[in-house]
Amino acid sequence: MPQHFDAIVIGTGQGGSPLAVRLGENGRKTAVIERATFGGTCVNVGCTPTKAYVASARAAHVARHAAAWGVQITGDITVDLARVKARKDEIIGQSRRGVEKWLRGATNVSVFNGHARFAGAHSVRIEARDGQPAQDLEADEIFINTGTRPVIPTLPGIEDIRYFTNSTLLDLTTLPEHLVVVGASYIALEFAQVFRRFGSRVTVIVRGERVLTREDADFAKSLQDVFVREGIEFRFGANPTRLEALGGRGGDGTAVRVHLAGDAPPLDASHLLFATGRRPNTDDLGLDAAGIEVDKHGLIPVDGELRTKVPGVWAIGDVNGRGAFTHTSYDDFQVVAANLFEAERTGERRSVDGRTMVYAVFVDPPLARVGMSETEVRQSGRKALIATMPMSRVGRAREKGETAGFMKTLVDADTKQILGATILGVDGDEAIHTIIDTIKAGAPYTTLMRAMHIHPTISELIPTLLEGLKPMV
Repeated sequence: MPQHFDAIVIGTGQGGSPLAVRLGENGRKTAVIERATFGGTCVNVGCTPTKAYVASARAAHVARHAAAWGVQITGDITVDLARVKARKDEIIGQSRRGVEKWLRGATNVSVFNGHARFAGAHSVRIEARDGQPAQDLEADEIFINTGTRPVIPTLPGIEDIRYFTNSTLLDLTTLPEHLVVVGASYIALEFAQVFRRFGSRVTVIVRGERVLTREDADFAKSLQDVFVREGIEFRFGANPTRLEALGGRGGDGTAVRVHLAGDAPPLDASHLLFATGRRPNTDDLGLDAAGIEVDKHGLIPVDGELRTKVPGVWAIGDVNGRGAFTHTSYDDFQVVAANLFEAERTGERRSVDGRTMVYAVFVDPPLARVGMSETEVRQSGRKALIATMPMSRVGRAREKGETAGFMKTLVDADTKQILGATILGVDGDEAIHTIIDTIKAGAPYTTLMRAMHIHPTISELIPTLLEGLKPMV
């Protein structure tokens, strides 16, 4: 007979873990199932390890350029990747152990290790990792939080080479001589800059004519210029057609020749990284048995309250197509929990339908975005105001010696509501929150423009930026 629970949570990512605990705290007998490592993508192969690498890379970069701040460092600056990895592993371990301890100690929560597959709309079979017999569970409420994995393109020769993803590249203990990155979006650019600052030669293969196609062209070009100054090479309009192993030239079987379309010369890489997107982990969950459909990308359609078409089943986090970030996954948890446990008392139901998208690209300087881009505003046809300001006008940026980038904001000319903003510049990932909060509050841009900010900070120039709004033509 299946074990009966009030709720089952599949996955322990940034949405699933706190939801399992909240369910238990509210008297729900809850099962939480993890087939791999606790903490999900963010803790294990996403935010936590990559930002640890970003920090190490920045330390090396600052040390190499210390003379610009009047600091003399003698000798070559080198990076011990094994020590960088060890530091990263310790940070991951602390977080992973913390999540597991939290879940195992939570009230009314039972933790299961293994691969969960639906056996019906409200039943799950767990295939244990350690060879133990399968276990059958059932529950009135099931929450899917299984995350994503890297997309690997289908290319001739790929079965004959050793390639890397954002996960496996983090296992290296020796620096690549020449890292070739296929892809030009967030993950690709973060790794490109990190390993260039570590000391590797880095070439980025871009299928189109520019990086970061989701952003306005001026921001993409500005960031590209930063990368070129740091010695990162780009191959634009390049389409890999075939991969060829180069025997022992990489020392560990990693050397690859990347053949490109047309007359473009091939690239020889000591290490090849594919950063060509991610796909949801939904194809091995037995969703057909539950009557749960997915779209052409493998995403589970949900309504504004994150419910699937099957009553009593929710999908949260990266698998639902409502945002592929840690903060959107956590917000999913907050929406679901509020509707389950607070709506009756408050009379208010929460929805992700009106959520303003926010994110950052954690390159250096970071690029942070909230709401609409200039391109999107122009496509909407609405009457708008626009303002831009170079980071060279920001006193704190000049004092830090980091003036690359600029700010841009867009405002609805009639309602005075901020439509969106992007900041490419030092501490932009923090400064953007003043605009995020203003948008969330539904306040006109004048509220932020008239606020008194602390000097000297990056944020203090945002009111000045808003003072420069002009009609967009």
